[in-house]
Amino acid sequence: MSLRAPPLTWRFLLITLATLLGVGVTASLGRWQLARAAQKEAIHSTMLQREALPMPDGAALRAALPVAGDSEAQPQALEPLLHRRVVLQGHWQSHATVFLDNRQMDGRPGFFVMTPLQLDAGPAVLVQRGWVPRNFEDRTRLPAVETPAGTVQVQGRIEAPPSKLFDFGASDASEGSSRIRQNLDLPEFRRETGLPLAALSVVQTGDASEGLQRRWPEIASGVERHYGYAFQWFGLCALIAFLYVWFQFVRKA
Repeated sequence: MSLRAPPLTWRFLLITLATLLGVGVTASLGRWQLARAAQKEAIHSTMLQREALPMPDGAALRAALPVAGDSEAQPQALEPLLHRRVVLQGHWQSHATVFLDNRQMDGRPGFFVMTPLQLDAGPAVLVQRGWVPRNFEDRTRLPAVETPAGTVQVQGRIEAPPSKLFDFGASDASEGSSRIRQNLDLPEFRRETGLPLAALSVVQTGDASEGLQRRWPEIASGVERHYGYAFQWFGLCALIAFLYVWFQFVRKA
């Protein structure tokens, strides 16, 4: 059986154009999912390498302070510190505790609790202390979180400030003066509190304590899902191409 090219009608040209568009889009989405998986695996590999490095000292953390006239420290000062293990000693600034809303842990919505820690030798550091569930009957009610007084030691991992979520607009729970916020802008928070906050944060690790859970998601989690999505997009791409050849060439032969 030989294949004959169908006549160049408007219907054939439109079907061909739609097929090319569908193949291009699905193939691009498949490649994007593969790139996302590779990105997560690279970040996870970097984390493992940096976790094995010696812990940074107060001088290294002071390098993450903004220089005069700038709102943030230079990126080259922050990059070597990211994902490194650290043990901090200082005093909690409990009056500046902030609850970041709409954050999940184990699939449950709640708050990330953020409290600055004034180091005994060095700047203040914003600590992502853990997660607490929210009160669904009273959304403005703050959960009970213990904040020890005096000198404390905090074990954690240096990371960038918490990522921002999409904000639909200012509300009582998202304004800068509220303890419940959708997002936290570090330079603005630095001006608000008057604390010499370093341009990074520390994710506190360890067992649950002080009313906080710390089952932070792994960076590499979801890689299998990205590969699964990539397989689905490439499969759909192949199906579109097969159906086009079958109905436009094979069936009409």
